[in-house]
Amino acid sequence: MPKPKVLVTGGAGYIGSHTCKQLAAQGYSPIVYDNLVYGNKDAVKWGPLIIGELEDQARITRVFEEHKIESVLHFAAFAYVGESVENPEKYYRNNVGGTLSLLGSMRAAAVSKIIFSSTCATYGIPDVVPISVEHPQRPINPYGRSKLVIEQVLKDYADAYGMRACVLRYFNAAGADPELELGEMHEPETHLIPNVISAMRGELTHLDVYGSDYDTRDGSCIRDYIHVTDLANAHVLALENIENLANFTVYNLGNGQGHSVFEIIHMVEQISGKKVPYKLAGRRAGDPPVLVADAQEACDKLAWEPEYHQLKDIVGTALAWAARADRSC
Repeated sequence: MPKPKVLVTGGAGYIGSHTCKQLAAQGYSPIVYDNLVYGNKDAVKWGPLIIGELEDQARITRVFEEHKIESVLHFAAFAYVGESVENPEKYYRNNVGGTLSLLGSMRAAAVSKIIFSSTCATYGIPDVVPISVEHPQRPINPYGRSKLVIEQVLKDYADAYGMRACVLRYFNAAGADPELELGEMHEPETHLIPNVISAMRGELTHLDVYGSDYDTRDGSCIRDYIHVTDLANAHVLALENIENLANFTVYNLGNGQGHSVFEIIHMVEQISGKKVPYKLAGRRAGDPPVLVADAQEACDKLAWEPEYHQLKDIVGTALAWAARADRSC
């Protein structure tokens, strides 16, 4: 029996590539569609890579027809908050416009199932933590607003056209494939854990700690770090369950516990045995003191349970990925 074919937009990226590995392990055939602006060609290992733009609706429609796609996992998006503030048009054109093009192709090909990669940035600065999916959404930057617009589009398409859309709002993706076939390769790198590791390894002169006077247990920001493999598994479970869900569903993906910037630094130091040079810097505008997920609905409805819920396990895989270059020299 042929494997069900899944179009994975942005499948050459960090989370998308890890999800392709999990899809293949569960008997799916991932077809990656990526423009490689931020993706990595070498991360596409479990199916074909089609290089293209989401705005090229005619081409995506041909991909659906030629590969007989049955469902879509939509990761493709620009995701740098600062850049979105400086150039919002880029974000609305790519993230929102690209999604509309993709949805048009899905309708033309009679493909109705889509899993969408959203973000906790749609919540903005929370009123309460942990944050449930019912929390008001008040994004504070164009990146978060672009994701919220897409969520609303998906709800409207589900209502009007009978699409089945599942929205997964991530908190802080982290870590690397435990088998070290994949890892984090952003350029530029903005995520905390790889930057802490780079400072420890001397690849950065120091780490800037943005804010040490927050009303938190040690004064630094607290975030919910979720292992990238656990995120990937959630996508596979959402795909497997989508026929049994309502036409439009939303789930948070996080560990439900927060760790501060200083706790990340100390964990890297503890595992590596090396010091992390850092300097205190001022707060960044719009940084909430605490972001922690209430992901109970994903656990209940998708039978999802994070495997890498200990910080040492998440940081450990990131350190192992960073060290692989030393072993290959």
